[in-house]
Amino acid sequence: MSHAAIAKLAKGSQDNPTVGTILALCEALGGVPPAHLLPHESYGDLRALEAFEDPKARRILALLNGLPSDEVQNVIADMEQRREDLGLEPVPDDEASAQGKPQRRRSMDDAARYAADSLEGL
Repeated sequence: MSHAAIAKLAKGSQDNPTVGTILALCEALGGVPPAHLLPHESYGDLRALEAFEDPKARRILALLNGLPSDEVQNVIADMEQRREDLGLEPVPDDEASAQGKPQRRRSMDDAARYAADSLEGL
């Protein structure tokens, strides 16, 4: 896959890539989940997408679905405390960080160039 082909996908002048193309791009970008390439604000959270690939994480989400908001907050507080007790790094609160400085993202051209360079090594 060439830089030109990736640039066409990035700019939208070529659409409907094959599954193989998407998987190759994901691999070239460091193994990101395919959803990370889709245009949706929540798909930009790579940490969450990687966690979602774990069946246990999906089970936790299914168990949380439908609980009252205060119960979800209690579960979050309990999990944050467990991480602290285990000596794990805290997980940033996306809602709080969304109010601060936005995360730097590559321009479409930079992303296309990066993906093309990475694909050359596959």
